[in-house]
Parts: sequence; structure tokens; C-alpha cells
Amino acid sequence: QVQLVESGGGLVQAGGSLRLSCAASEIIFSINVMGWYRQAPGKQRELVATINRSGGTNYADSVKGRFTISRDNAKNTVYLQMNSLKPEDTAVYSCNMVGSSIYWGQGTQVTVSS
Repeated sequence: QVQLVESGGGLVQAGGSLRLSCAASEIIFSINVMGWYRQAPGKQRELVATINRSGGTNYADSVKGRFTISRDNAKNTVYLQMNSLKPEDTAVYSCNMVGSSIYWGQGTQVTVSS
């Protein structure tokens, strides 16, 4: 069974940076969209950013200009570079890959201290 494994989360001060990675445990063919979502305590999960196979991207307004999503199709890996982090970015971040099936990672905690 394919698993998505995230890494790169942690504790950082406001204004700092983190880079999240998400890799599939085996090659998944025909992945169209890869994305990152987040869920803060007491809130619903929300979309952070997505990237399609051609490199087209979509960002939540709250992260535009601060976060950058990228992908390596050959490695079935998606990245999220997060700069100028704010306390309100604190959440569990999960990756997602959509092809013939939908795959989710377990999530990685990102905590931004003020």
C-alpha cells in the first residue's frame, strides 16, 4: 500500500523558515495534482497550496508571497518552502496526491512561536 511520508516540520520563531517534504513510498503513476493542507486546533482543514503536473500552482490567500510549492515528478515528491512564518501558520500540515486514487500523508506538526 502506498504511503506518503512527510518531513521537515518543527518549531520555529516568527519570521523564520521551514521546508516540508512529502515522498511516496513507491512510484505512483499518473499523479495529476499534489498539494499541502493544514489543520489548526479547533479549525477545519484548509488548503494551503496545490501544484499540477505542468507546474501550475494555486495558493491560499493567507500564504501567497510567503510559501512556495514545488514537485519532482520523477521522485513522486512534493515540497513546501515556508518563509516569513507567522504564529497563525501553526498547524498540522498534510500532503496529498491525486491520481487514479487519492493519497494522504499522516501529517507533520509546524509550530511558530511569537
